[in-house]
Amino acid sequence: MGNLLGSWRFKEPSTVEECDSTWGSDSESDEPAAEDDSGISDSVSPAESDRVAGDSSPQLTDSPESVPKMKRSFYAARDLYKYRHSYPNFKRSRQPNEYRNLRFYLNKIPLVPDGIYIEEILTKWRGDYDKLEHNHTYIQWLFPLREQGLNFYAHELTQDEIKEFQSTREAKRRFLAAYSLMLDFYGIKLLDKSGNVARASNWQERFQHLNESQHNYLRITRILKSLGELGYEAFKAPLVRLFLEESLCHNTLPNMQHSVLEYYVYTIRLPATRRRLLRYARQHYRPAHAFLWGPPPKRRGGTVGSVGAGSSGIRAPAPTPEQHRRGEEGTASTNSGIFMSPQDAMMCQDLAGGLKGYAGLGSNMAGLDGVSILAAARGERNEYDEIVPL
Repeated sequence: MGNLLGSWRFKEPSTVEECDSTWGSDSESDEPAAEDDSGISDSVSPAESDRVAGDSSPQLTDSPESVPKMKRSFYAARDLYKYRHSYPNFKRSRQPNEYRNLRFYLNKIPLVPDGIYIEEILTKWRGDYDKLEHNHTYIQWLFPLREQGLNFYAHELTQDEIKEFQSTREAKRRFLAAYSLMLDFYGIKLLDKSGNVARASNWQERFQHLNESQHNYLRITRILKSLGELGYEAFKAPLVRLFLEESLCHNTLPNMQHSVLEYYVYTIRLPATRRRLLRYARQHYRPAHAFLWGPPPKRRGGTVGSVGAGSSGIRAPAPTPEQHRRGEEGTASTNSGIFMSPQDAMMCQDLAGGLKGYAGLGSNMAGLDGVSILAAARGERNEYDEIVPL
């Protein structure tokens, strides 16, 4: 019996719908409007209401047929499913636990390969935006995860190390300082110990840079994941809400829209919080019919209806012979949805996100090319070659 249990593996999801439990226990009408588990309000400010009511952009009048159809990324959904479920098939390392991430945050060892201590980063790098932009080795040390990143010298977190980290005041203090450092780099300030955030005084300059420097979207995904691993799950929603507002309502970060909806929202573990953020996003997303992250289609006659706005873009199951004989939605089932390979889906996301940002990457991404090739040669997937929110 012991051998049987020891060899048991959790069956991984094989579709986007299986990865996404956001709407699994919810319908549009059965959740009280006043419910709020995260302090996030669905209310819309007068300025936002005026913007939505008065926006006469051609986008709003586009018909569904005139807009290229997109699908959600299965690779992104699977990656974030594993994260939210604490990596169900994770194998415990047989190597001794050296607690390198904790020792780094206690200022006892430097990050590798640069040989820099955490105190130097926190005291000398704040405001040095060129260094924060072009150095690609520090982010894996500042925001460790239970998965391998591009810096193969950085060590993955372990569950024992996480427990020790969360009980060490000095490490937690420095971790919040590191979070504040990166927020400042992005033009955001941390307001309080509850994780509330707002625009910093230099937000215009930094938002312009962030909108064009899209490799930072990968860093933000990592930061959000690390917040959850190290005991700051509640800090995610305020930051994601700010990015939704800036990208959808104020158009200050238009290139970030897809990353916020496809990645950042789904780092949040509590389904009710994700639902609230997605409802807010749906109010402001344009064109409205292209919103992919709402509840799945209503079930009719025991089968899923046509894929439309608000669906995940997954094709409904083909009708059975019995359904054909009965004439139950046979035509609708065969005409709905879209077929697309994973490669085509990711290409559509790239095109929809806008390719003008790639021209601005230039030297910012040059340092990553060699490591990405190395990872590919080793047959590994990482957050840069598989989970790219651009």
